Amino acid sequence: MKLSELQAGQGSVNVSVVVKSKGDVRTFNKYGKDLSVCNFVVSDESGEIKLSLWNADIDKVKVGDMIQIENGYVSAFNGEKQLTTGKFGKLIVGGSSGGSGDSGSSGSESLGDSGSGSGTKPKKKAKKDEIEEEEF
Repeated sequence: MKLSELQAGQGSVNVSVVVKSKGDVRTFNKYGKDLSVCNFVVSDESGEIKLSLWNADIDKVKVGDMIQIENGYVSAFNGEKQLTTGKFGKLIVGGSSGGSGDSGSSGSESLGDSGSGSGTKPKKKAKKDEIEEEEF
């Protein structure tokens, strides 16, 4: 799937992109939880789109990284399309665009598992709980 083909409201989006830029991280409190969100600009051979990442996913991604979004969602904000992992999507970091994607992939998976969590809950479950509340 290419970025130029994406439409607002589209789900089940699977794309491979390069991170071009990173915006400022914004933090706020919602339902008693501290949340963070950051917008990135990502591109493929067909164009670019804004990618919104939440919480622990923000620190997994650097400018120049090749990433994959699996089962992502496209929304529109102020008339501009935005891509996010949404409730059910997955972010896979595959290394920098100048290097080999294979060596970076396994390292990112371990980064995701060691990200900040609540301590007593499994990290993946805590992340999904946060995302569900963020989306609505």
